[in-house]
Amino acid sequence: MKITDVDVQVVNLPLTNPFTSSFETKTGETRTVVRLRTDTGIEGWGETMWGRPVAELARKLATELVGTSPFALEAFHRRHHMVPFFHGYLGYAALAALDVACWDVMGKATGQSVTDLLGGPVRDEVPITALITRADAPGARGRELAQGLAEYAAKVVGEGGFSAVKLKGTNDVRGDVEIMRELRRALPDVELRVDPNAAWSVPDSIRAGLALEELDLEYLEDPCTGIEGMSQVRAKIRIPLCTNMCVVRFEEFAPAVRLGAVDVIHGDVYKWGGISATKALAAHCETFGLGMNLHSGGELGIATAAHLAVVASTPVLSRAIDSMYYLHADDIVQPLTLEGGRLRVPTGPGLGVQVDEEKLAFYAAANERDGDLTG
Repeated sequence: MKITDVDVQVVNLPLTNPFTSSFETKTGETRTVVRLRTDTGIEGWGETMWGRPVAELARKLATELVGTSPFALEAFHRRHHMVPFFHGYLGYAALAALDVACWDVMGKATGQSVTDLLGGPVRDEVPITALITRADAPGARGRELAQGLAEYAAKVVGEGGFSAVKLKGTNDVRGDVEIMRELRRALPDVELRVDPNAAWSVPDSIRAGLALEELDLEYLEDPCTGIEGMSQVRAKIRIPLCTNMCVVRFEEFAPAVRLGAVDVIHGDVYKWGGISATKALAAHCETFGLGMNLHSGGELGIATAAHLAVVASTPVLSRAIDSMYYLHADDIVQPLTLEGGRLRVPTGPGLGVQVDEEKLAFYAAANERDGDLTG
């Protein structure tokens, strides 16, 4: 079996509500979608973060896939191991789009799900996290904001059955702490997390961490920048620290362990460059006794299915993962099943999802018209 053609498109899809973090507010998602065609008629689909810059790089990398076997992923990654060095996150994302599409082909060619190719399922459903941002209580300030977000979160948990809630924090440290207190009052039995995306200083992180200790958080995610800063915070507070910002490459794993900077590392197929890399990260975390979870960069159905396959086949990924899937107003595949705050792992060959090509064309036309969505 040989790859004969690679098609790359960029799509824009709307969110059901604005999504605010410490650095942006966005109303939609831009994603890059690839389709591999083979000489046996099998097609494989991949999807990754961001838009036109990633798509351009994916097209260049794809030229070297044509004429090769989709099973030859080790050779492909070895040839392009310097791509992330020169292109950073864009390089990891472009490689991951092609990687996932090859896994989809391999599964379809063998009649196996990607989960089975990765070792088989240890779970068939994956809990996801309810994501709360200040945009969920528009116009509110101070205590009114904290109470409004707590009421909104309680409604989301009650209707959706979520077992974990994460607040996207800001540089308003006091405000974030007050919101978390209200969330705990409203949700005494739910796992709570807060993620300021490194918007706090080290002193503010320590002060906030000490104030949050009584709330029994599952973890505090990226309160400040860098491995050194995180290690200083971890030495002063009793809340586990999580990151998807200061350990994002294997080169950063050893320094983080040496300095005792983190307790939980967020993987991501699209930020780490592919499925095997994410599985390797899981092995590292287990070896050193660290927890692991998955970051969400706004995955649609194709990318979410790949994340579900990784989680389904990886014991250490036992927490509710981050996923923005439920926040999208539409999808380019037949919708995945979400019940009781859990996504069911697809079981069909490959990724187990069916692409709706009319919707793909519609949302690709939206990107052609509007360009990449940046906020």
